Amino acid sequence: MPSVVLSVPGSEAAAEKLRTSLDAEAGTAFVRHFPDGEIYVRIDSPVAGRDVVLVCGLDRPADKILPLLFLAATAKDLGARRVGLVSPYLSFMRQDSRFHPGEGITSTYFAGLVSGAVDWLVTVDPHLHRWPSLDAIYKIPTEVVHAAPAIAGWVRAHVTRPLLIGPDAESEQWVAAVAGLVDAPYLVLEKTRRGDRDVSVTAPDLTRYDGHTPVLVDDIISTGRTMTETLHHLRGRGALEPICVAVHAVFADRAHDELLAAGAARVVTCNTIEHPSNRICVVDAIADGVRARLAA
Repeated sequence: MPSVVLSVPGSEAAAEKLRTSLDAEAGTAFVRHFPDGEIYVRIDSPVAGRDVVLVCGLDRPADKILPLLFLAATAKDLGARRVGLVSPYLSFMRQDSRFHPGEGITSTYFAGLVSGAVDWLVTVDPHLHRWPSLDAIYKIPTEVVHAAPAIAGWVRAHVTRPLLIGPDAESEQWVAAVAGLVDAPYLVLEKTRRGDRDVSVTAPDLTRYDGHTPVLVDDIISTGRTMTETLHHLRGRGALEPICVAVHAVFADRAHDELLAAGAARVVTCNTIEHPSNRICVVDAIADGVRARLAA
């Protein structure tokens, strides 16, 4: 029997794109809030004995987590063979250490919640910095889809003589991968963070790269402060109009507009989080990751 794709509220468009790529069956689920704020869930599609694929984008996660957990539990209670989670953007990965006394390491707590709710997980480029892999904190099989090939394809098609720039050490894994695929040079800068919105970045040395278009690459743009600081350095050194590329378009507050105001010629993202800047599609790559888990 074909697998059933169910959307957590807010992820309907992503679920339909994935369902089409998988040639799976569209499932129907209903979620609403009671007047006192409690949550009602119902699955209207037959799931007994079948694989259920829950699609849930976990940006702005607070309002999505309980519906996700309740739908997963309901599918299992109704006899689903397995319940998997497709979360193109996996939240709660950046708190991967106790930076100050008393802090909670929420990446591990969230991993425990998800591992207890579903049988497998597929995501795109999670923010792995201090954790060597998702296996370090997740107790279920995971499939990590990499956006670098799709980003490299976009860069090849739209940028002449690119210079890939990573705004900090954490970005090097993505910058190096894209640069290798497009056969372009790359630089990685150093960042000092003093707060969520207070960062400084070393100035790039562009002396060897006249005529190259700077392409800033990172996994997440949230406040955009790191990229904004980098843009100021680039524009101050007379670089060609830079392009900002990110896997995940989190974009807190007015981050997207602030990047354009700081001198970015374009801001381009993958469609892991729905946003007007989405230009790079990773749906087929996600579908391949789901097929790998369904076949396991």
